[in-house]
Amino acid sequence: MHNDMRSGCPVNLSLEIFGDRWTLLVVRDIIFGGARHYRELLNGPERISSNILADRLATLVGRGLLTKADDPSHKQKITYSLTEEAIELVPVLAQLIAWGMRHLPVADEYAARGEVLVAGGPPLWEAFMDELRETHLGPAARRQPPPTGRTVTAQLQAAYESALPYQSTHRQRQLGNKHKLHRRNEESHENRQPR
Repeated sequence: MHNDMRSGCPVNLSLEIFGDRWTLLVVRDIIFGGARHYRELLNGPERISSNILADRLATLVGRGLLTKADDPSHKQKITYSLTEEAIELVPVLAQLIAWGMRHLPVADEYAARGEVLVAGGPPLWEAFMDELRETHLGPAARRQPPPTGRTVTAQLQAAYESALPYQSTHRQRQLGNKHKLHRRNEESHENRQPR
């Protein structure tokens, strides 16, 4: 046990890593948002400050929950990847999401993603963890063969995007415009009919 730990209690030890306001949100953005770079994490929904983000990333790397590597596409970019220990947080985050949905005023887009996680339960979480393993640790890290059909990542993203206020309004506008166009075509067709 590190000398700076308060006790050997597993809840305390976990909170020593995740007990602040930001660390778990950084992990969330990597797991569910697909963020891999500093700038992507900085632009997260809660708008973390740059010095806090740098500190939390250093902590996560230091604790072995993230690795960092130079991005081959840009010499000044660092790519952050989840380790197996971080990937194993998926069930914990799923349960935290489920609790939040039951007891707190969760935004629709997050509730939509949470509903997919809750409905899928542990089998979906395991499949999602395997997708994360492939993305962050390489294809050989998968524990099961890739499933056929839509990935869990695609399901979560589709649920999230479908519930975004812009998406809903935009989709309603699209449908409304389609309906108006259909009506105009019908009216045009009626006007061409001999009377």
